[in-house]
Amino acid sequence: MLSPSDLRKEIENRLHKYLARDKSGIRKELLCLFVRAKSLTVAQVHEKLAEKFSVSYHSIASMVGTIASKLGVLFTRRSSDGVTGVYGVKEQYIDVIEQAIATAV
Repeated sequence: MLSPSDLRKEIENRLHKYLARDKSGIRKELLCLFVRAKSLTVAQVHEKLAEKFSVSYHSIASMVGTIASKLGVLFTRRSSDGVTGVYGVKEQYIDVIEQAIATAV
């Protein structure tokens, strides 16, 4: 089992690798959205990113799911209507995300 500091370093490494593969800037923009808004639905993320990028709803849902499951910086919960999933950024990783965004090319 990883200690909290080891887990933090692992997440930082994963974020850097994830952003290094970002050719269009969409991944960086997606993470910026979550840092600014704290919690969003996939529909809200799609609406914002569709203004700058040509993306489908399903590709955004996939990206958000990957960030939540593989990178571990997002949590998910159901909205009050019980139908819509709301993703939020984990507070303890906001500074790690901001640092990764700042150092990404």
